[in-house]
Amino acid sequence: MKSAKALFLAGAAALVLAGCGETGGEQARAPDVKPAPLNAPPPVTPSSSPVAQAIDRAQFVMLPAGQAMAPDAHRALMIRTQVLLARAGFSPGAIDGADGENLKNAVAAFERARGLPEDGKLDQEVWNLLVKDEQPVMTDYVIGEQDVAGPFVEKIPTEYKDMAKLEKLAFTSPLEALAEKFHMDEALLTALNPGADFGRPGTKIIVVAPPPETLMVPVSLVEVDKARNQVRAYGADGTLLASYPATVGSSDMPTPDGEWAVNVVAFDPHWNYDPKKLNFGDKSAGKLDIKPGPNNPVGAVWIDLTKDTYGIHGAPEPRLVGKTASHGCVRLTNWDARQLASAVKKGTRVVFTGSEPPQKATT
Repeated sequence: MKSAKALFLAGAAALVLAGCGETGGEQARAPDVKPAPLNAPPPVTPSSSPVAQAIDRAQFVMLPAGQAMAPDAHRALMIRTQVLLARAGFSPGAIDGADGENLKNAVAAFERARGLPEDGKLDQEVWNLLVKDEQPVMTDYVIGEQDVAGPFVEKIPTEYKDMAKLEKLAFTSPLEALAEKFHMDEALLTALNPGADFGRPGTKIIVVAPPPETLMVPVSLVEVDKARNQVRAYGADGTLLASYPATVGSSDMPTPDGEWAVNVVAFDPHWNYDPKKLNFGDKSAGKLDIKPGPNNPVGAVWIDLTKDTYGIHGAPEPRLVGKTASHGCVRLTNWDARQLASAVKKGTRVVFTGSEPPQKATT
């Protein structure tokens, strides 16, 4: 006999209607937050690369007003900060070694969880807590046969009717696959490994050591903060367990308001384009079944909500998460969506707060 969890997941096979347009529901109250302990870091083998070792030695330093860090030192600090935040449960999205709103929002969520003033600024107090995780943030990886085996597709079409012709919305290259495997931006992975042949098995590269794609504690409440472009996950006792940068709706295609719930979860979902239910795309193409894959329009995971046609899902371009607008659904990176999906169940509350910034939806 299948478990309730297995039935919950099995019921999601080959769904998915990504939604947009409508709003509704009553505004719900955000939870009180309890300070969360630091997550136990996974064991990491240090890298033998001097570049990686320099990143692992990066330290926060308060500089005098008007003085800036050298570019390489700043990138090293940002990489270490991003990885430490991710391993503590506060994702900055794709690790790119750069400052920005996703990083600021991750720091703010970390401060909230630790009971600190929530200003989103990396300071000495935040840094001292982060580096309690003493594990290296960089490690070596040898590219294996499975990393280059594919199948890969030459290019992901922009039109849904052309996507529907593909047997799988797969990665376009080993580089893209490896970047997603290690939660990294492709440009950073390339920059840290100049001249590396990412398509050749046996090539040794340096990569970040990201957290597992599971949460060990069940999530009782998901809060979608539309103003901050962030999703936060809470335990039954109100502990803030994790946060993720999110792409939410736009002023013309808003994300819902109020309180809803998780209906079902689908890993590696099909995406069904139905012009009668959706108000975007080329409706002349009719109904379309777009096959699974990390470059599917809803990514690698679909968390279906009780609000018809709406969900929280993955994304084919992780570097854009939190930086664009959706057709009303909530996009996370594929790895963040998998982590959240690992800890929710049918009936998990989903509360929407705040308002979208005034911008147009993007595909």
